[in-house]
Amino acid sequence: MSRDRYVDFLRAWAIVSVVLGHWLITALVRGPDGVITAPELLASLPWTQWLTLVFQIMPLFFLAGGHAAGGSWERTRAAGGTAGDWVGRRAARLLLPVAAYGGLVLLAVGVCAAAGVDRDVLALAGWAMGMQFWFLPVYLVLGALTPLLHAAHRRWGPRVPVAMGAAALVVDVLVTGFHTPYVGPIDYVLVWGVAYQLGFCWRDGLLTRSRLIPAGMAAGGATAFAALIAFGPFPVSLILVTGQDPGNTDPPSAAMLAWVVTQAGLSLLLAPLLRPLLDRERVWRAVRTVGGASMTLYLWHMLPVLIAAGAFYLTGLAPEPTLGSAAWWALRVPWLLVLGLLLAGALPVLRPLERGPALPAERARPRMGLGRTGSLGRTGSPGRTSPLRRAWSPSCSWFLWCGLAASIAALTRFATQGFAPGGAFPALPALGLALGTALVTAARWSGVRREGEGPGEQGAHGEPVRRAPEGAREPLMGEPRT
Repeated sequence: MSRDRYVDFLRAWAIVSVVLGHWLITALVRGPDGVITAPELLASLPWTQWLTLVFQIMPLFFLAGGHAAGGSWERTRAAGGTAGDWVGRRAARLLLPVAAYGGLVLLAVGVCAAAGVDRDVLALAGWAMGMQFWFLPVYLVLGALTPLLHAAHRRWGPRVPVAMGAAALVVDVLVTGFHTPYVGPIDYVLVWGVAYQLGFCWRDGLLTRSRLIPAGMAAGGATAFAALIAFGPFPVSLILVTGQDPGNTDPPSAAMLAWVVTQAGLSLLLAPLLRPLLDRERVWRAVRTVGGASMTLYLWHMLPVLIAAGAFYLTGLAPEPTLGSAAWWALRVPWLLVLGLLLAGALPVLRPLERGPALPAERARPRMGLGRTGSLGRTGSPGRTSPLRRAWSPSCSWFLWCGLAASIAALTRFATQGFAPGGAFPALPALGLALGTALVTAARWSGVRREGEGPGEQGAHGEPVRRAPEGAREPLMGEPRT
């Protein structure tokens, strides 16, 4: 297999770290009136902010995501597919399981609100079920921009992430130094886009020609991070902490950018040491199992927390030592074990919610060939235009872009306010997610019909159209390619 198992390992490791990190810092307290609150561990015990250096590993997911997306887009281009088809397929594969998750959570919120559940409790539960959503709109934006980003990579190579990093620093100065409004969200795309773009460079061997390159990235990034937290205005925490201004994640700061470079360098340095382990069948089977369930783990990993809260804290069965005491930390071990068992027991039920909605769209893949339009979406020689123009096709449906815009806006709202802001049902974001997913799916099926109709059985220059094998599909997020 030409697939790089180390890329799958990085994504699996990132997902596991996110799950364990969220579970570890989740503290529940039952008040005298029986209401459960969740004190913020990182704010209550400032020294725990150093733990985020271990658990903030989302740079690895964007790095591996860029590596995988670059290969997928290259294969699509080689087969004559268009950017719209590729973006639509990737967006549908992400949005359909997210919409299934969101629909069930919103249904539960509506039922609880109608039943008169305490608004504060409902708001807390809604926040817990949406806290991981920040990643989804950023990943959708980068996925939609992949054809352009990869075209820029083919033309300028490592200069692209360097330029993106420089632009991110300018935005950070405007936000941190001058408190300029509205520009901060740009750094979500720029900072995480640096990791994504480094994934392209990694795939093409531009970062592994010499071990000095990843070593320099790791050392330089770590030095810059240490300087920024020691002499700059940034805290050590790589997770948002209430009251910290500036923070490192909302939006991503210069310190987060330095950590992105550090983690990318370290992961490339460790690759030669870990790849032999991944050749062992037992290890690889474990990575494949986690990778195949990565979307389920990412979306549903806070559900066991709610179950445990109801079973042990609402009933008063859970011991509640002082937050941060030795007894409290000792109880983190059974806490993690209980949550792990609950999630493992729920996986057989939850996995179909990830795979089921996405399979019909994946099975209905368009024919992979130039057809009547060529790689530009029209008859003609693609060699007469620049890589940036060849990357995009005018055949992209407006359904797709409107659907992506609505979905990104809705997911951003869920990420910032939860599924029950103020204990109320979020009607507008719910409508946005439903409408956005429907439009993206409609564009996906429209692209399938468009590619399959008419006499487009030959390419622009008479070559036969290559079709995807019957029933073939792209793997779901984290699912191994066979």
